Amino acid sequence: MNVANLQLEGLLMAVAAVNNILVHRGILSVDDIDMALRKAEALVTSEERMYEDMSPANRDAVCFPLRLLQVANRAQFESGLPAFCELTRQVGMTKQPYNDQM
Repeated sequence: MNVANLQLEGLLMAVAAVNNILVHRGILSVDDIDMALRKAEALVTSEERMYEDMSPANRDAVCFPLRLLQVANRAQFESGLPAFCELTRQVGMTKQPYNDQM
């Protein structure tokens, strides 16, 4: 595996852990974080280059971090987060095709 991928895995899990703490301390709600992540994904996917210059696989790669954080946010646990591999599996199960793939 590429070292950059491992670094991104660590960064995503760190952000997910911070989000988890923010929710459990009552600073933000699950809905607040979910809305922020959805807005970020909508902003990214609304860029013209996403459909003109990128393959569906590349679009998924751009959206993957946001989707993983959404899944982690919805899986709030007092004891911590699910493992990265479990979160990635859930992202894959919930992915919808893009309009140009239908």
